[in-house]
Amino acid sequence: MSKRDYYEVLGVDKNATAEQLKKAYRKKAIQYHPDKNPGDANAEEKFKEAAEAYEVLNNPDKRARYDQYGHAGVGGAAGSGFGGGGMNMEDIFSQFGDIFGGFGFGGSGQSRGGRRRVNRGSNLRVRVKLNLKEIAHGTEKKIKVNKYISCDSCHGSGAEGGGSYTTCSTCHGTGHITRVQQTFLGQMQTQSVCPSCGGEGKIITNKCKKCAGNGIVKGEEVITINIPAGVEDGMQLSVSGKGNAAARGGINGDLIVVIEEIPHNDLKRDGTNLLYDHYISFPDAVLGTTIEIPTVDGKAKVKIPAGTQGGKVFRLRGKGLPSVEFHGVGDLLVNINIWTPQKLSNEEIAIMERFKNSPNFDPKPTSKDKSFFDRMRDYFHN
Repeated sequence: MSKRDYYEVLGVDKNATAEQLKKAYRKKAIQYHPDKNPGDANAEEKFKEAAEAYEVLNNPDKRARYDQYGHAGVGGAAGSGFGGGGMNMEDIFSQFGDIFGGFGFGGSGQSRGGRRRVNRGSNLRVRVKLNLKEIAHGTEKKIKVNKYISCDSCHGSGAEGGGSYTTCSTCHGTGHITRVQQTFLGQMQTQSVCPSCGGEGKIITNKCKKCAGNGIVKGEEVITINIPAGVEDGMQLSVSGKGNAAARGGINGDLIVVIEEIPHNDLKRDGTNLLYDHYISFPDAVLGTTIEIPTVDGKAKVKIPAGTQGGKVFRLRGKGLPSVEFHGVGDLLVNINIWTPQKLSNEEIAIMERFKNSPNFDPKPTSKDKSFFDRMRDYFHN
């Protein structure tokens, strides 16, 4: 199912300020909060949808990529295998605690007071270089990443033997200290992190010697990255859960993949189109010829008709690059330049002098011979 526009989700326009985004998100969060809509799966999905939209639009870098590339720019291209959605309730409440203010709606006998703090590993960022052929067809890359991994001695718990801990006596295992207030929205609960256990609800009694109780150690992992066709230089994609491991069994961070495009020796990229400049001799322009030009996958032959003028552009449809958002495939545009020799022999000069006086060599542009400005207009509108 296709994602809705993030601005539409929050009910703001594209020029919304950070404060307007925050206000709009808080309104949606209160409207669709699970405690206010118990058992309503649709409300919970809308709650997650609003959180995802705010998470992207509230980040200047992600917002800029989203405005330029849409969901694909923030890792949400359908079928790309990258994260962009799938946020769970633990992520949302831990990430946007400043927006929610730690509130929970009373009246149903349920609250968020029993929700323990969830540790989250930090994100990692890597650069992946791709040539045009890899971009055209998509590719699989295997990279070795140095990062924090779960301790194999304590299985990430931080406790020696995996079980040397006890329930926190201060918060009784909830990870929070809860206070109830009466507000205009009804009875609300505000929570603060338990100072004794740091929000984990348990205290390690015998720390793991290998990881010193952190549950993570330095290591490395070979990660397979499936990169979709059509990505662009500077685009960032997210591989969920492949960042640093979280302390004591929390949620792993993400691996942010930054695309770096290797320039092609001959072809220039313009969005999904490819551009190529080719020079032909004056006799070839007059008599016509067949030229061979480079493409992403090899070579292609192009027939140059007799009488071709300099600046003529030949379009090879479908020989460009695919759109990362599945909007078709671009073209390869071949711009013909006529090479004028700068040094001539006496015999060649004499031949040119005879041609100079021939009426066939007088410029006679017709309506079919478009000006430079007409060609540029056609190029940018096709």
